[in-house]
Order: sequence, then structure tokens, then C-alpha cells
Amino acid sequence: AGTSPAELCERVSGLFRQALTEAGVAFTDFTRTSEPRHQRAVRHFWGALRDGGVLYKGSYEGWYCTPEESFLPESQLAERTDAQGRPCKVSAETGHEVHWTKEENYMFRLSAFRDPLQNWLRDNPRAIFPDPFYQRVLRWLDEDLPDLSVSREQSRLQWGIPVPGDPTQTIYVWVDALVNYLSVVGYPESHGAWWPAVHHVVGKDILKFHALYWPALLLAAGLDPPERILVHSHWTVRGQKMSKSLGNVVDPGVCVGQFGVDGFRYFLLRQGVPERDCDYYDEKVVKLVNSELADALGGLLNRSTAPSINPSNTYPRFSEPCFPKVPDAREAKGTGRASAEDYELVAAVASLPAQVDSYFEGFQIYKALECIAQCVRKTNGFFQRHKPWKLDRRDAAEQLWLDTILHVTLECLRVYGTLLQPVVPHVADKLLSRLAVGPAERGLSGLTFLARYDGKPCPFEGRQLGPDTGILFHRLGKS
Repeated sequence: AGTSPAELCERVSGLFRQALTEAGVAFTDFTRTSEPRHQRAVRHFWGALRDGGVLYKGSYEGWYCTPEESFLPESQLAERTDAQGRPCKVSAETGHEVHWTKEENYMFRLSAFRDPLQNWLRDNPRAIFPDPFYQRVLRWLDEDLPDLSVSREQSRLQWGIPVPGDPTQTIYVWVDALVNYLSVVGYPESHGAWWPAVHHVVGKDILKFHALYWPALLLAAGLDPPERILVHSHWTVRGQKMSKSLGNVVDPGVCVGQFGVDGFRYFLLRQGVPERDCDYYDEKVVKLVNSELADALGGLLNRSTAPSINPSNTYPRFSEPCFPKVPDAREAKGTGRASAEDYELVAAVASLPAQVDSYFEGFQIYKALECIAQCVRKTNGFFQRHKPWKLDRRDAAEQLWLDTILHVTLECLRVYGTLLQPVVPHVADKLLSRLAVGPAERGLSGLTFLARYDGKPCPFEGRQLGPDTGILFHRLGKS
């Protein structure tokens, strides 16, 4: 109360920027719809729609949802009772109440774009991902597709961009907001360097605006739809939707303070499944992060670099006679000291970078992290199975095998540290620095694994390890 829309947006925008900074999220541009470059882009986009003959002024009446700022057809409504027990209509999707409203607005001929949208989706089956959301949009295109009201009376919506040539109308906020994707890449002059090879990442609650209205508006303005629209679901809290009335809203800033930036990021990306809602509670974060980051990954690094087992503090040498290359893991018996399980580990870690890359590209980060976690568990099993701390260093053959066990373990850790950089940047940096992996040696494209097993030189072999900076990730206490 007493705050203008501009002041409120300024404050909320600042909170988003702060949250991104706290979460370690970098961006090349943070754009606002109040910026002059954006307003100019919106006016140009409106002109393109007008010149294309897809706008007309008409009297519009229907069920209007104020929180969603949109008119809803009968097919998307449900009957409920309000707080006073009176019957009322609400949005079937969100539960927000709707009111019968009549006004004169500019309309967009959305109904004319059913075929072009269906053709676009048929030709690009991965344009909307994951698939359940793609199927949902196809179903929407089989339902009513009424023309879309794309302006509001200025008397009802003062804050916004006026319709060019008609100051009595304000451009509908969703048309204005969506054009932001164009204005940030230089529309109308220099957007071609980026557009349409762009990916939008959106919540499922705004799918219709992004996957139906936006592509139709773009086609009408003579532009291609975005290459991909990646859709994610929501977090519930102990099975319930987050809401202020229930008092169960989770503050990400508090979580970052409680679990650390990397701990919180790891949990969200490890447990967040795009196609379905996922449940959040503090104990779940503690259990997962302690198990996988502190114990499995941190414990493995600590054990394999401890002075008692690696007194020279170097990246040990690999012995081919101890771990000879075999064409088939099942033929490993009787050759060297490695077991069939060890060869399975080597095969799993060798294929891991391509697997993780594929899952990242497919917006299935949780699957990538599951693969890494499985390999970490297997590496711990390898280390535990051979008990290097029991080997006698005074025996030359035992020393060779000890060094080989450590070499394989550190090679695995180096791969995990490299692959985890986008998810847990601080933990990954600490791990790679301990292994003396330089900044230029941390890329995905040049990532090799166990070169010596393939008879090639290993640049890390014999290298002095980096300084021991303590525990990789401190265990979280019970919340």
C-alpha cells in the first residue's frame, strides 16, 4: 500500500538480482521491461503486428482473471464457493477467481494461427521439452483457440506501454513482457545474431504464454519461434503447494545461508525433475548433501590424498602390469591385480563425460548428477575393496599396486570435479586445486580419463598435488 508500481517493481527486481548473486548465478544481461531499449522494441513489434493485419479493435467480454491478467474461456473454468459460501467461477488451473468483464480492446487473431503452430510443433518435436508439456500444448491446439485480447483500457492499466497511436489503450503486459526476449538481443536491428537459436527456460504455470501465444505472435511479426522452450515444474513443501497463507514459503536466501551455496544448488539440481513437481524439506537436503558431497565425494578425496597413504603428496604413477588393458572386462581374471569390477568402474567413468554432456543438453541435470553419484559410489567401492592402507610400501610390487590404486582414484576424482563445475563451482574448484589441475585443464572438450590405461602419457602423473585446504564439504548439522 502506498507504493507505486514502478517502486514495487524496482524493489522486487533488486531482490531477484540479490538472490541470483547469493546463489552464484552469473548473467550477461539483466534486462527490465521499463528500460528504453525494451519500450522501443515493443513499439516496433506492435507495428509489425499491425502492419501484418493481425490486430483489430473489438468489444470484448468474458471471464477475466486479475492475478493472471487474462480472459479465460469457459473450458478453463471451474465452479467453487467463495469465502462467504457463495458460488463463483475460478480458473481451473490456478484456482484464482474470475469476474465477468466487458471492454473495448485490441484483439490478436490467434485463431488464424492454429495450423502454423501445429505445423511448427510437428516439424520440431523437441521444441517444447520435456515431452509431457509438448503433448499438453498439442492438446490446447485441439481446443478452443479464441482471439486474444492484447491491450487494456488505459484507465484500468496506467502503468505500461501505450498502444502506438492510441493513448487510450495500454499494451497487454504479457505481450510487452514476452518481447523482452527480443529486446535483450538487440531487436529490431541486431537480433539476427541470436534469434531464433535461443532457449527459453520457463515454469509450467506460464507454459501457455510461452508455447502458444508467444510463438503465434512471433510468426505474425514475421519471426521464427525460439529453438527450444525448456519447461520445469514446481517445488512443493511436504506435499503441499507453497503459499503465504500456509506459511510454508521457502526463502532461497535462508537456504543458502543454512546449506551453503553449493549444498543448496546441488540439492535443487539433483532432486529437481523438470516434468513433475518435487518435494522439499530441510531434512531431505541435509541427508542428500551429507551423503553425496560430504561423505562420498569429500571422504574419497580425503582418504586418497591423506599423508599416511600418499606421503609424497604427488599424483602417483600408473602401472600397466598391475592394471593391463583388456578388450573385455570378463577376460580380466588372472591378468594383473585388477578385478572385473575394477574394469567396469574404468568403463563407467570413461563414458561419463559424454553421458553427462548429453543429459545437460537434454535439460535432465538430475540424471547427469545421478550418473556422477553412482560413479563416486563405485570409486569408493574400488578404494575400499583393495584397502591400499594395508599394502606394504617396502615391497616394490606392493608399492606399484598402491600407486596404481591411488592414480585410478585421483583420475576418477578429476573427472568428477570437472563435470561438477556448473553445479557446485566452489567444491569443484577446491577438489581440482587439490589435484593440481590448472585452470586451462578444466574444460569438458579436452577431458581425458586414465590415459595411461590406453598407453598414452598422463600429464598429471608425478605432479605435486595442490595444498591441502581441509575438508572438501563440511557435513551439515540437523536443521
